[in-house]
Amino acid sequence: MFIETQATPNPATLKFLPGRPVLARGSAEFTNPDDAAVSPLAERIFAVEGVIGVYLGADFVSVTKREDMSWHELKPAVLGAIMEHYLSGDPVLREGFKTEAEEEREGEQETDPIIAQIKELIETRVRPAVARDGGDVVFRGFERGVVYLQMRGACSGCPSSVMTLKAGIENLLRYYVPEVVEVRAVG
Repeated sequence: MFIETQATPNPATLKFLPGRPVLARGSAEFTNPDDAAVSPLAERIFAVEGVIGVYLGADFVSVTKREDMSWHELKPAVLGAIMEHYLSGDPVLREGFKTEAEEEREGEQETDPIIAQIKELIETRVRPAVARDGGDVVFRGFERGVVYLQMRGACSGCPSSVMTLKAGIENLLRYYVPEVVEVRAVG
């Protein structure tokens, strides 16, 4: 099994591409080992000393390290954990755990046409572009012209995430949705 690695704009995060699907739908982010108990893959990665975040996407895993650790030290152990997981045959997520996308689909259909348009643009234009860098953007709300988004994966804490929000996402949304005046990041 060959696992490709890619740098991300966030120097603390590396993107790992196992060459197989990771999640069929949605994404999952784990910021500590306790949260990772729902994912055998994330648990294995958190077992590597120095890992502080795991983000699972459709075909990639983004791993964030502590600042005092180097990728030279961590990368082989993370590669080993990912390979061990895929060789084990364990599921990526334990039975019953639903990604945010699955939970959202089960919820009510969006009735506000402006919010529906914002979500559609985020889903079709923004998320695929951000996923290339090992991250994700999640819609958290729209109020008085302000779109609230949560940056996840490699984008969380990335030095260039403010630029992505303002120069990229905000300009795109303002162009297509005149009601949008600003985009803000939320934790």
